[in-house]
Amino acid sequence: FFNLYKKLQVAWKKARPAPTTPEEAGRLVVLTLKNHQKADVDGLLAFYGLPHPNEAGSAPPPAAGHHAPPAQHSAPAHKPQGVKFELHTLPVDAKAVADGDTVTVYVDTNDAPSEIKKAAAERTKARAARNYPTADALQKTIAAAGYRMVPNAKGVEVLAKKYRIRLSGIDAPESAMPYGKEATEALLKLVEGKCLTVHVYNTDRYGRSVGDLHVGGVFVQEQMLKKGFAWHYTAYDKRPELAKWQSQAQAARKGLWAASKPQEPWEYRKAKRNGNA
Repeated sequence: FFNLYKKLQVAWKKARPAPTTPEEAGRLVVLTLKNHQKADVDGLLAFYGLPHPNEAGSAPPPAAGHHAPPAQHSAPAHKPQGVKFELHTLPVDAKAVADGDTVTVYVDTNDAPSEIKKAAAERTKARAARNYPTADALQKTIAAAGYRMVPNAKGVEVLAKKYRIRLSGIDAPESAMPYGKEATEALLKLVEGKCLTVHVYNTDRYGRSVGDLHVGGVFVQEQMLKKGFAWHYTAYDKRPELAKWQSQAQAARKGLWAASKPQEPWEYRKAKRNGNA
């Protein structure tokens, strides 16, 4: 990141007039770092609480025939207490949503082991030569190490690290439960094709990263609760705003709250373990 900061420092000194608003500062960052990874640029904007020009409405409209990149995240200016690290994902695949509270994401990385980078380079050459058996074999090697070749926002394949994310503070109906399918579809609608910001708090016993999802200025857990597609998981997260959003959905009888006595997902899992589901 040193080169990024050095470029910004030079650009700031040369700017005439100097940026005086968050929008102008955000525009300067994007223009100065236009040849850098989008995830790095978005990360800097989010860290300093600067709006992305496209989100602030200050960018010119796209030219005719131009396809806009996937909608980007807009994370809170300040990270919530307890966040251990932040991820900026590549566009989420349609098959990545397992249920209403779990999603698999990929993060562009330059810190992969050298043998994985070598395998990725060889796979790219194999695909260019249409040697698909070799390319597929190399893809398996890459996947076994927890990596994958994934298209970025520009459609270019990059080496990415896989993370399974468990949404913090909510528990969606299981697939076999009433509203289980609807919850999965609701989460998919929020994240499919989007680049997310993930605030990770910890890792659960299944190896999933537990965290908050943000996309395009939207807090995903908030939407899942307000629309009645998830319960507030009070056993693990006692944030009062989560309880408030659930109460709003209950009062409006939205989603699963349309039922007179909806079953809690954790009680359903307990009954299933005991052979009573």
